[in-house]
Amino acid sequence: MATVILVRHGRTTANATGTLAGRTPGVSLDQVGLDQAARTGERLAAVPVVGVVSSPLERCRQTARSILDRQTGTPHAPLDPDLTECDYGQWQGRALKELATEGLWSVVQSQPSAVIFPGGESMAAMQARSVAAVRRHDAAFEAEHGPGAVWVAVSHGDIIKSILADALGMHLDLFQRIDVGPASVSIVRYGAGRPTVHATNTDGGDLSWLANTAPAGDAPVGGGAGHTAPPAP
Repeated sequence: MATVILVRHGRTTANATGTLAGRTPGVSLDQVGLDQAARTGERLAAVPVVGVVSSPLERCRQTARSILDRQTGTPHAPLDPDLTECDYGQWQGRALKELATEGLWSVVQSQPSAVIFPGGESMAAMQARSVAAVRRHDAAFEAEHGPGAVWVAVSHGDIIKSILADALGMHLDLFQRIDVGPASVSIVRYGAGRPTVHATNTDGGDLSWLANTAPAGDAPVGGGAGHTAPPAP
């Protein structure tokens, strides 16, 4: 029952101009995104993570580096292509306001499970490979470091939304109800019976409780007492 912290990359030059970057090479964080990634790295500095697994795209590698630079240990830091951005095919590199006039846009909004991007990937395949990747890494980190292990997956907005939808037991067609902002932190713990979602889309707040929280096997009836941060040194 390890814990995964899902981190979206910080804001990019493409985000700032309303362009669907997709897998376009060379898309990097702008200054706002660098600052966002630094703040997220500071938040996670209180949590000794055993790994930081990143999408291979530059914007995620930059965000992962901000996290790794603020860790006192040396977490395992592989790149995983299964966490990379959706292959948007012919939509890649186009303006979002232009794409919103396409007939497929409404399907993306209301029935993403039926979407196959022209010349690209289906959203169902995107979810399947990213969920499988997170569960695979989670099991490996738990096997090596025990059930209290905490690790980070740095990825993209639609990828993280699809992972959260799976963890919440939501059909992919409902995943547009989830918001995942740049450099945001979401937290999932995969249990033997079901996943537990501890946080979604947070960009502030203390995370030090993750450093000393013993995983519980069952959900507390009535909500439980919550998390207690360790005392200040």
